[in-house]
Amino acid sequence: MSPSKEESILRQLDGAIRQPRAGKLLTAPLLPIIIAVFTIALAVFQEPSDVPPWAFPGSPKDSAGVDSTRLHHIPNSEARFTLRQAIDRFAPPDWHPSGHPPMPDVVAHGRRADLFACAYSHLPNGTGRPENAALAGLPEGYIIAQLADFRSSARKNPLPGWIPGNSMHAVAMSATEADVASAARYFSRLRFTPQVRVIEAARIPRMREAAFVYARIPGAGTEPIGSRIVEGPPDFERHELRDDAMTYVAYVPPGSIKRGRSIATKGTNGLATACVTCHGKNLVGTGLIPPLAGRYPTYIVRQLIAFKTGARSTPASQPMQPVVARLTVADMIAVAAYAGSLAPAHHSR
Repeated sequence: MSPSKEESILRQLDGAIRQPRAGKLLTAPLLPIIIAVFTIALAVFQEPSDVPPWAFPGSPKDSAGVDSTRLHHIPNSEARFTLRQAIDRFAPPDWHPSGHPPMPDVVAHGRRADLFACAYSHLPNGTGRPENAALAGLPEGYIIAQLADFRSSARKNPLPGWIPGNSMHAVAMSATEADVASAARYFSRLRFTPQVRVIEAARIPRMREAAFVYARIPGAGTEPIGSRIVEGPPDFERHELRDDAMTYVAYVPPGSIKRGRSIATKGTNGLATACVTCHGKNLVGTGLIPPLAGRYPTYIVRQLIAFKTGARSTPASQPMQPVVARLTVADMIAVAAYAGSLAPAHHSR
């Protein structure tokens, strides 16, 4: 492992420890778990060419400041929360309580000390954020199956040490069957509304990694996008406040959407199965095969990487293996850009 990668992981560990300490949310039993995860990551970390670092933004320690007195607000909400309340893993903010049905307890609160509330990562309306999955509208059986795969480690994090990916394993190990069933039922019945805008651009605002997304650096000019997706919030404070109505921006290289449409509908030069064959026309999903339309592009890329590297290896994922085997990272960028640009329709069940 290169020194720069080791330093990056250590910075994430420092941020993971410092941020909860500032908010006094980390319980003693969790600290050894986090340290153990990073110790293993440092020991076995590898970065294959199929795992691009840009798809796994970190969390620099300068984002660890937490205020516990100032009440914040967001557009179109009468609620008020402090930043400390906004990062409470067992009582995440609900900015728009009228916009969704009553949340089951496992979604709203989880269970101390290691079963975080589902709404902390996936938000009360199920739209999630770029660093994790949008669960709204996914088939109930699919959600249940994914938790089982996380628990058995048949579904793993394609980049060891990346906190958002690893957290689902801890949740799956702590959740009961009743917890999983309750959460799956809730999220599957929510209507999914896309909250990402895909923009093609050769040059983009200069960014920094922050809270597992990309945040703009004010007054820093622009930078070339190169061959990557750069996804993040237009307002970083609203991201940290877990605003479940904010639309994120995903910058992609010029021509990505058109190329992605070709791959999704025709395959890669006839060598790989077209995405629509299984995921349906306009990628809205069929049966237990999940929809891709309108989902966060960087999340889609990470899943394609997981399939290609074997981090997701279950009988249900086997049809994906020959598809991803022929996809380059540039192909994945294009497909994810196209999928993210689509307006979803009702999922066919």
